[in-house]
Amino acid sequence: MGALKSVFRLLGAPFRPISSVMGRFLNTPFRQATAVLLFSYVLIEVGIPFIPPVFGMPSAPIPNTVVLEYLIIAIVGILLWVSDNEQRWSEFKQPIHDILVQPDRRVARGALFVIVPALVAAQTYFSAQPDISAPPSFRAIHPAPPSSITFQGEQMVLDGLENPLRSAGSLEEHYETGKQVYYQNCLACHGDGLQGRGHYAPAFNPAPLSFQDAGTIAMLTESFVFWRIAKGGPGLPNEGAPWNSAMPAWENFLTADEIWSVIIFLYEQTGHDPRTWEVEGEEH
Repeated sequence: MGALKSVFRLLGAPFRPISSVMGRFLNTPFRQATAVLLFSYVLIEVGIPFIPPVFGMPSAPIPNTVVLEYLIIAIVGILLWVSDNEQRWSEFKQPIHDILVQPDRRVARGALFVIVPALVAAQTYFSAQPDISAPPSFRAIHPAPPSSITFQGEQMVLDGLENPLRSAGSLEEHYETGKQVYYQNCLACHGDGLQGRGHYAPAFNPAPLSFQDAGTIAMLTESFVFWRIAKGGPGLPNEGAPWNSAMPAWENFLTADEIWSVIIFLYEQTGHDPRTWEVEGEEH
């Protein structure tokens, strides 16, 4: 610290510690509230997606709708803080009052009245502007699965594959394990009711599947569901484009037994029966 002071003295500039500078800048409730709001935005938009991977933990970008929701919560908290004290509330309102009323703030006031509506109009225009570009190809909702896949370095044949946990151990225990896996990993997108209405769902196109729909897992074999969960959106074939699923490849995070368990949970919870493989020579 002494050396730093000497450098400033040689340069002929006054030395001010960062804490002192920050303290002078954040000396009003309005500036403090603004700083907290900006910090909240940076933490949500940048911190959540990028900080956990530094420590080896998975993360993902936060959808804009969720960012907005969190910022609204932050704003409510800030307003509660500035309004719980009469003096602080008066000091918080003072800069707003000055820019709206004081004659010497006429230029800033005029700029504010032009810039804010322009930003709102631009945001509204770009969010409502339709995308008229045609998809490059037809999209299959349930594309044909491969006959085999590589799962965590091992070959797995999907043709004729049944859920191995249905014939091993307690189905109730597998259900409970699958329930835990679902609520830890799938809830945010597919929702508490398994209807594709999770917290993140509005941000995705296409929306997460509703497992309650008779047109989803009720039409599929468990091996198909295993393939889709394990490989996620990145593992979709070309006919699954152009609106690929946003689901991650869960083989990077879950074991095979955890995936089979969550499949059991999905079918048991929705009341659907999985589609079974047709036995060769079986009469229909």
